[in-house]
Amino acid sequence: MKLYGINDMARVDCAGCKGCSDCCRGMGDTIVLDPLDSYRLTKRLHKSFEEMLDDCIGLHVEEGVILPHLLMTGEEAHCVFLNAEGRCSIHEARPGLCRIFPLGRSYEEGELRYFLLEECPKEGKSKVKVQKWLDTPELTKNQQFLIQWHKLRGKLREKASEKPEKSKEMNLLLLHLFFVHPYEIATDFYPQFEARYAEFLLKLSETED
Repeated sequence: MKLYGINDMARVDCAGCKGCSDCCRGMGDTIVLDPLDSYRLTKRLHKSFEEMLDDCIGLHVEEGVILPHLLMTGEEAHCVFLNAEGRCSIHEARPGLCRIFPLGRSYEEGELRYFLLEECPKEGKSKVKVQKWLDTPELTKNQQFLIQWHKLRGKLREKASEKPEKSKEMNLLLLHLFFVHPYEIATDFYPQFEARYAEFLLKLSETED
């Protein structure tokens, strides 16, 4: 599998997709949200995380960690944010996994890189620099955040495996700290995440006692 850095060129550009919405259908619970996704959606929809759970977000267990995901709806099981024209109605606030498609993320050896997914049926894609395709402000901060979030999920899985009797407690803590507890929308996301990250690690270490 070929891996790409942010300065590499990859054949991913679908020329705006032109109404193709295959990647917005039949995805089940695979469009997993991270805290930045939740922050963006809260800002875009003017809803709290708990309010979004009523109509556009679900929860599922992934490798022992409870995480939120976008809901699919209708007979074709399409994303709740797909409009009648087959376009994303929250495009500027779309989740990270949607933002980078048809790329996937690799975290080998603690380094974030990308690889091409096979799910996109669009032919004739053109090459574009990965950094441009990611379409993410403050990319350096974003990359660091993603690595930290990946490591944190790994730590939670490890702790839950070691102490299964505390798995539910730790998962509820993660959900509360990073999703349910409101972010200051007018304030930069990353410092808020860093503070919650430090608090979570501290409380996670307390489970060793």
